[in-house]
Amino acid sequence: MLAFGHMHYAVAELTLPEQLIGASQGFLEVTVQDYLERSEIQARQEIQINRLDPRLQLALCDEDLTTSLESPAQPVGRVTVRVSCEGSTPWTVFVPAQVKLYRKVVIAIRPLKRAVVLGNMDVALVERDVGLLTQGYLTDLNQVLGNRVTRAMMTDQVLTPGTVEMPEAVRKSDHVVISAKKGGINVHMPGEALSNGSVGEQIRVRNLSSQRVIRATVVGPGQVEVPM
Repeated sequence: MLAFGHMHYAVAELTLPEQLIGASQGFLEVTVQDYLERSEIQARQEIQINRLDPRLQLALCDEDLTTSLESPAQPVGRVTVRVSCEGSTPWTVFVPAQVKLYRKVVIAIRPLKRAVVLGNMDVALVERDVGLLTQGYLTDLNQVLGNRVTRAMMTDQVLTPGTVEMPEAVRKSDHVVISAKKGGINVHMPGEALSNGSVGEQIRVRNLSSQRVIRATVVGPGQVEVPM
């Protein structure tokens, strides 16, 4: 009986794993919600605290436990929570956890060949854990429709900013119209594109009137613009 009573007393003097888990869970719930609000992100969250070492023995804390995010900078994916006791018997322990944030992202709904211009039959919005999408992701179909893929894509593959580009509005050797604007003056000249270019890109163009090679910005199919 004495031995049993002694064991009961020892257990009572320890911080239980359930306390560490509860403190970490509560901290992450608040931290993740704050992160979503600050980032203006709509997402469904799941928080999972990893198993703690059953051999862990920490003195019972006579003050409220303090918690902070040890890593990474944002509470997404694999995270570590620093749980500390700053009481008369101080200690610190690191609690690993997994934060899953589910958002609707753009995926391919059929195999796509490189350079395919994307339409409604090619892509859809599907919920994924964005903490696993280290290469980035897209959340709006308007970010991809009418653009083309830079590489072949498999069914269910998530599209990233690097896998989508605007189609070329001008191709090398195309005849283009060079526009020069200043104030109310608008001058048009014939030109020849010396390289391919998408809207917003700068390319080399030969002015067919002067034969000078200039740099111009692609503004539309067959249209480039230079500052006057």
